[in-house]
Amino acid sequence: MSVGFRILNRQRKVATEIVERFARLPVANVSDSMSRLTAAGARLRPMHQAGGMSGVALTVKTRPGDNLMIHKAMAMAEPGDVIVVDAGGDLTNALIGEMMLTRMIKGGLAGIAIDGAVRDAGFIRGQNFPVFAAGVTHRGPYKNGPGEINVPIAIDGMVIQPGDLIIGDDDGLLCVPFDDVDEVLKAANSKYQAEQKQIENIKAGTHDSTWVDKTLRELNCGGLD
Repeated sequence: MSVGFRILNRQRKVATEIVERFARLPVANVSDSMSRLTAAGARLRPMHQAGGMSGVALTVKTRPGDNLMIHKAMAMAEPGDVIVVDAGGDLTNALIGEMMLTRMIKGGLAGIAIDGAVRDAGFIRGQNFPVFAAGVTHRGPYKNGPGEINVPIAIDGMVIQPGDLIIGDDDGLLCVPFDDVDEVLKAANSKYQAEQKQIENIKAGTHDSTWVDKTLRELNCGGLD
């Protein structure tokens, strides 16, 4: 087994119950609960019609413009998996299109995220199957490799290990590491409940914003009186 052509097996993965509980939370609340330090970059956007994504990472690292290992990952994927592809952010060649996505939908996958380009954008926009990508181009892929499956990858500094939790919605994409899911889930639930209470107060006209002036006074800001 040589570097550049490796296919590994996941040693662990986030439980289905955890995946389902995260699916009910906004990505922004989860991100805030991770100290706002982690993100897959603003370039990766939802390309599909609507709907969030929550699933288990099956990672792929491939050279820009090549989808050989994505095809192999599709054959290995289990229902509920999210194929996460580090393709170097290159937008020269599309790595997936209608035919591959139809297979993923048929296979019960939870979505796909590609640091690269897609094509058949009209088909993607007509589906609720989650697709996150950095761009669109009509030019198709090569199928020669190299590439690796179930290895650690990184997208704009966000490290993804095989079996980690991957979530996404209109605000973007986020990985929650396997070892952190319980702690982050608890914090994100608390954050969500607190924000819902704030929204209720805003609608009722009882929202307290005195903290703004308090903070400004602590910063010695003039013109408050």
